[in-house]
Amino acid sequence: MLPMFQRELIEKKNWLTEEEVADIFSISQCMPGIIAVNTAVFVGYKQKGITGGIVAALGVVSPSLVVITLIATFLTNFTDIPAVQKAFIGLRVCVCVLICNAVLRLRKHAIVDLPSVFIFIAIFLLSLLTGLHAAILVALAGICGVVISTLRKKSSGGGDPPDEDTPSNDMDSSSKEDGNASEGGGG
Repeated sequence: MLPMFQRELIEKKNWLTEEEVADIFSISQCMPGIIAVNTAVFVGYKQKGITGGIVAALGVVSPSLVVITLIATFLTNFTDIPAVQKAFIGLRVCVCVLICNAVLRLRKHAIVDLPSVFIFIAIFLLSLLTGLHAAILVALAGICGVVISTLRKKSSGGGDPPDEDTPSNDMDSSSKEDGNASEGGGG
């Protein structure tokens, strides 16, 4: 599902950027439930509000529910057939390849500098060597990102220009676009 989401949301529909998809995947992984449903709810909500979130969730769940019901109905009679068992082995390999492909594409926008490499390595090792829940790993990575960002600001003397999302920058850009309409109240 993740590679399909990437292809549809970024390349075909242009609804989201690679960074937004990476953020949504991260949050969706931490939430209870299926990542595909969580992702669909986020995207649906972003596009059409609460109704969009509900419709997106139903759109992701309904086909799977129908297919799984059909498979469960008929597959119980065929699970002992060697060809069916081998087909499932091939399907598992295919799923691994698709997940690896999604990870490699997301990495371009997630691992962007040396601190993000260290965070990646630390979280990767923690996930391999401990039984920590994904939500805890994401929280740890987020805390590391905040700490690194704070240390960077302190070491640079705080002289960095404000981020694009800060209110002061938004007001500056709207003043330029409006041609001084927001200054002085007219006259």
